[in-house]
Amino acid sequence: MRDAILLTPGPLTTSLATKTAMLTDWGSWDGAFNALTAQVCTALVDIAHAAETHVCVPLQGSGTFAVEAAIGNLVPRGGKILVLVNGAYGRRMARIAEVIGRRVAVCETADDTPPDPAELAARLAADPAISHVGVIHCETSTGILNPLAEIAAVVERAGRSLIVDAMSSFGALPVDAREIRFDALIASGNKCLEGVPGVGFVIARRDALLASSGNSHSLAMDLVDQYLYLQKTGQWRFTPPTHVVAALAAALDQYRQEGGQSARLVRYAANCRRLISGLARIGLRLFLEPSLQAPIIVTFHAPNHPDYDFKRFYEAVRARGFVLYPGKLTAVETFRVGCIGAIDGAEIGQAVAAIADALAELGWTH
Repeated sequence: MRDAILLTPGPLTTSLATKTAMLTDWGSWDGAFNALTAQVCTALVDIAHAAETHVCVPLQGSGTFAVEAAIGNLVPRGGKILVLVNGAYGRRMARIAEVIGRRVAVCETADDTPPDPAELAARLAADPAISHVGVIHCETSTGILNPLAEIAAVVERAGRSLIVDAMSSFGALPVDAREIRFDALIASGNKCLEGVPGVGFVIARRDALLASSGNSHSLAMDLVDQYLYLQKTGQWRFTPPTHVVAALAAALDQYRQEGGQSARLVRYAANCRRLISGLARIGLRLFLEPSLQAPIIVTFHAPNHPDYDFKRFYEAVRARGFVLYPGKLTAVETFRVGCIGAIDGAEIGQAVAAIADALAELGWTH
């Protein structure tokens, strides 16, 4: 019997080759592991076309650890970050800045509404204290794609710095550092790169990173110290997630074999189209306008039935071999389905059938 397919935004279903890579034990100071770390960092910078200007600093932990590290290092203690919020992860970024003692302002739009670049320009013009802008590229709360290029252009014209949470977009949606100016792009290995949880990373502008020395609120999250130590010794400062790094290296090998970012986007977009059309046939409606939907994770309105309960729905679909994700909205009942991971149209078709079958069993069909 196969493992359940994870229709979630990470952790996600991984390939056998990625799983197998974790069967080898690595010495954290061993030269072979140091080479593996360097290989991974080079590959990640290359995906962003950033080798001329940026460096990759890996960090143990989930993606949120890396978000906190980026804000704590790159936003000076006397700086101020304006966070563009249209979902839970924007609110989390703002909360991180607040907790670590940075001044923070919020520009918030509804969950189904992208930030307005014109409003951002006005906010920056009105408040010269704002040194940084934080944005979520693909807000995983709903799957909305925010207008990164337009936001980056506004921030650059205003002479401010941009921090991008690209957690659920990096590796599938294009981000080119030669065209979009950012001081930090943050992601993790267990999203569109199809690795496993346990490592995040910051692709940081080299000069901005080095200039941030002494800013960090934390020893463990000091990105400058981590970067310089890696450059000097090839080693992580503290025990690295060796098996996780090996899995990411294997996942990146497969990423290149598949054809890189453009090929991954094609597969995920096909998954997304099949998912949306399949669930539409059984009466389930998209939360977002199609033009705003990224092919990463899709939010659907819950079945319009008085007995609907996500936990019962989840368990019924789980019994059929698929794991869904709960909605993250408070004003309306929703659930989410991921399009990413080591899956393609076959698994999506099976998932649609499983959801239809579960709804029929529960008596919630339209």
